[in-house]
Amino acid sequence: MTDRLLVLVRHGQSEWNLKNVFTGWRDPDITEKGVAEARDAGRRLKAKGLSFEAAFTSQLIRARHTLDLALAELGQPQLAVTSHLALNERDYGDLSGLNKDEARKKWGDEQVHAWRRSYDVAPPGGESLRDTLARTLPYYVQEILPGVLRGERTLVVAHGNSLRALIMVLEKLTPEGILKREVGTGLPIIYRLNADSTVASKEDLAE
Repeated sequence: MTDRLLVLVRHGQSEWNLKNVFTGWRDPDITEKGVAEARDAGRRLKAKGLSFEAAFTSQLIRARHTLDLALAELGQPQLAVTSHLALNERDYGDLSGLNKDEARKKWGDEQVHAWRRSYDVAPPGGESLRDTLARTLPYYVQEILPGVLRGERTLVVAHGNSLRALIMVLEKLTPEGILKREVGTGLPIIYRLNADSTVASKEDLAE
């Protein structure tokens, strides 16, 4: 039986996660805690007996660094990695670089909540979750999924919102359902797919 394996991992804690700052396409690295989370993700996957034939990540250092550390723990530091902006985090536009509490003072709780938690309301100069889905999903369908369906065990390390785009499709969630879904840093989610690309099984290594 073909092992159609897809593993999703959100990058380890970033410097701006720690500071409670909107990050988006800005490019801070991961913290010491983030490094530990990345290595732990690799160890958890190795403990499951997993190895990979393909790896994808965004063009942002926090995701690329996390992937490099995880692959080192897996004993696969030489694995070819494909990096693409389609997997970048949601662009927060004018909110990028702002502390979330400062943003609330400037625009109000209700407006900031709408930008953060609605499906289709974009912050000024930025992307809504729907916009993020519109660039992430075609890349998944065209570049990642075909390899998975051929039996290439695939690891994707990206961001909270770009991964939620993939999770929305894999788990057949509604726009409302995906808004409630949180993706923890450095915690692998293992999917095995059927031949028609639907999910045969899911294992969350957050436990």
